[in-house]
Amino acid sequence: MAQKTGTEDGNGTGGSPCPEAIRRALAAHTTMTLAYTDEDGPQACAVLYATGAESTAAAAAVSGPVLYFVTAATTRHGRALAGPGARAAFTAQRDGQEWTGLTGLQGRGDCRILTGADRAAAWQVYLARFPFVAGSERLRDALERTSLWELRPDWLRLIDNGQGFGHKEEWSRG
Repeated sequence: MAQKTGTEDGNGTGGSPCPEAIRRALAAHTTMTLAYTDEDGPQACAVLYATGAESTAAAAAVSGPVLYFVTAATTRHGRALAGPGARAAFTAQRDGQEWTGLTGLQGRGDCRILTGADRAAAWQVYLARFPFVAGSERLRDALERTSLWELRPDWLRLIDNGQGFGHKEEWSRG
């Protein structure tokens, strides 16, 4: 089982740049399954996401990718993720893959609802990823009234069986 970490110390920490293979894999998918826990126990839900990065290339290299998704704060997952210090785990992969070529991501990180200028900038990233939203006045208006969230991963793992069974590449925010 091969494992690459993107850092010299081999443990995936230390503020190293997020590997390009992980960034490409995040950009290749559009749906993630969020896992979280609340007073009723663990739960998971699927949401569409767009991926972005910090405003400068230097900041993005160290701080890693950012995922944006839309969901109402009144949903079960919205209520769970709106709390202080909210964290989620997630996966992203394409359906219908053969196990020998399975490629997907696992991650975990902090979530927050975006407001003001942060929301406006993230909304542009979301619209660029999902142009059908901008193309439908009804859908766009509905989503603009819904909360836009940021999931900032602090750990990511790419699994790529196409490079050998169990091949993994990991990254952690320093």
